[in-house]
Amino acid sequence: MRNLALPLVNWGNGAFIMIVIFSLVILGLVGVVFLLMNTDKKKKEND
Repeated sequence: MRNLALPLVNWGNGAFIMIVIFSLVILGLVGVVFLLMNTDKKKKEND
């Protein structure tokens, strides 16, 4: 147990950029879901 302070993330390989891109993709998917929920056409009853 010599190396207890191991880094869990290597920020040198662009991990920060990957995290930002992943979060933008997730926010985009959530936005599309909300957009589809709000623009749902309700069926009109034929009288």
